[in-house]
Amino acid sequence: MSLSVDRSDPAAPLIHVGGDLAYTTAAPLREEIDRLLATAPPVIGLDFGDLRFIDSTGLAVIVHAWREGQQAGVSVRLHHVPRFLTAILDLTGVTGLLARPVAGSRPDTRPAANA
Repeated sequence: MSLSVDRSDPAAPLIHVGGDLAYTTAAPLREEIDRLLATAPPVIGLDFGDLRFIDSTGLAVIVHAWREGQQAGVSVRLHHVPRFLTAILDLTGVTGLLARPVAGSRPDTRPAANA
């Protein structure tokens, strides 16, 4: 897995994820998400444009980002979601989670994921 963080917009840092997001590679992404959540930006973006594969552990990291973001008042947005990941997110109900507004905020009309 490859991982890089674009912090050019402190209010919306963007994590670029590439390669395989799986059991053996997911820990660095989870750690980076936790590091960014600790700074409490309004939004954290996850860019999956270069993702080739994801397993249940990778999916759990996305859910972790959403859950911890909810608690911290941080929205999690997905960018450049490959078709296979869109299908997985839809089938597992994660798309619905990501569409929920952050607790205590007003509803946002922008979609949580885009292709």
